[in-house]
Amino acid sequence: MSFKLPELNYDYNALEPHIDARTMEIHHTKHHGAYTTKLNDAVMGTDLEGKTIEEILSGVSSHSAAVRNNGGGYYNHNLFWEIMGPDGGGSPGGELAAAIDKDFESFESFKEVFSNAAATRFGSGWAWLIKKSGGTLEVTSTPNQDNPLMDLAEVKGEPILGLDVWEHAYYLNYQNRRPDYISAFWNVVNWNEVEKRFQK
Repeated sequence: MSFKLPELNYDYNALEPHIDARTMEIHHTKHHGAYTTKLNDAVMGTDLEGKTIEEILSGVSSHSAAVRNNGGGYYNHNLFWEIMGPDGGGSPGGELAAAIDKDFESFESFKEVFSNAAATRFGSGWAWLIKKSGGTLEVTSTPNQDNPLMDLAEVKGEPILGLDVWEHAYYLNYQNRRPDYISAFWNVVNWNEVEKRFQK
């Protein structure tokens, strides 16, 4: 198979009480697992075999809905697991902190903008912090499993932080209280990983 479901760098219960173990296990094995399997099925026997997920997404408008949906789901969740961790929370440092202050005035202002993007994304989707081609930061959101790497995205850039606001990401613990889930997310953000992505 071209794409493999990545193993997490922490146990399913490592993000509790902010994200519960049962949600993590179902989200990773069932949802992310299904996107991975269906992506492999969608690219099998096509000229997309052997391409990276980033290469596929950059021209996704010319591919099938199965490639778009499952390719997005595969990439988005890969990022999601990595930008969270049991020692997360707090605030960023270094160049990332300076960039956030420059583009959003303050870390608190950035959190407010990002949280609002996550809370107001209608239905299922994602909120993103992206690095644009000129190096500036911007908050955006996308529907379903779309992301800012896709050539059809309204706002394009390199995702460095993403929050899954599909109900499967939080419903067991938070039910319809998406704002509570968004608030809890800040306690598990791995800012070291986000900064690595910023510096790439």
